[in-house]
Amino acid sequence: MADPVFEIAEVVRTSVAPVFLLSGVGVTLTMLTGRLARVVDRARALERSEGETLEGDMSDLHRRVGALAVRARLLGRAITLCTICALLVSMVVVALFVGAFVNFHLSLVVSVLFIIAMFSFIGGLLLFLREVFVATRTLRIGLRGTRPERV
Repeated sequence: MADPVFEIAEVVRTSVAPVFLLSGVGVTLTMLTGRLARVVDRARALERSEGETLEGDMSDLHRRVGALAVRARLLGRAITLCTICALLVSMVVVALFVGAFVNFHLSLVVSVLFIIAMFSFIGGLLLFLREVFVATRTLRIGLRGTRPERV
């Protein structure tokens, strides 16, 4: 029978990679929530300016608020998938320790949890990329009422 301290040390060593992944997912979640907060703030500012908007600019205002709503929806889904990823990676670490304590091989459980976590993270990143595309497509640079030069 192997030394219990050695077994725990081996589990800790094995769980370091998922913990680093968890840290990266946490940073991604921080970035996504920051972007969502900015989108929400911008939408609230546009909604407050609705009373000051001229009749002709209402369609532009609705288009901009609609784009912000799409961005918020994409960011919300990305946050959900990244949170699911973080939960699954946490479950991987727990499964590694439980497997060591009960002396039972949970390699299939760990593998499935990790694969699903990676698919969740990939989905979250793809939704983030889609949100960036929407943000850049609706980006408005320049002065109001001026026409951009044709290049």
